Amino acid sequence: MQRRLQRGLARWGGASGAPFGTAVVRGRSMLPTLREGDLLLVRYGARPRPGDLVVARFVDGTLTVKRAEGERRTSSGGTGWWLLSDNPGEGVDSRHRGPVPEAAVLGVVRLRLWPSPRMGRRLSPR
Repeated sequence: MQRRLQRGLARWGGASGAPFGTAVVRGRSMLPTLREGDLLLVRYGARPRPGDLVVARFVDGTLTVKRAEGERRTSSGGTGWWLLSDNPGEGVDSRHRGPVPEAAVLGVVRLRLWPSPRMGRRLSPR
C-alpha cells in the first residue's frame, strides 16, 4: 500500500486504486457538524454534489473542509464550486474568496472516523 503525507492529509490507494485518505478538522467553521480534532475519511478525486462536505485548497494554498453548495463560474470563466462554512460566523469561505476552481476541490468527505463514526445524512448541518 502506497502512502503519502501532504500538509496533514494522508492518502493511499486501495485495491480498486480509488484514493482514500484522512483529514483532521482544525478550527470552528464547521460547527455543529464537525468539531476541532475530528478525523475524516476522504475520497480524493470524487465528484462532489451539492450538500457534500469537501476538502479543498484555496488559492493561497490553505487546505479546508467546507460544504459544497453548488457549481459556479470562477472569475476566469471556468467551472468552480461555492463552498460555505456550517458556522457562518467563523472561518473563511466562498463569501470571502469567491468560487473555488473545480480542480481545487480535492475530495469528498465520506465519514467521520473519530471520535465516533458518523456518515451520510448525519454529516448534514443540524
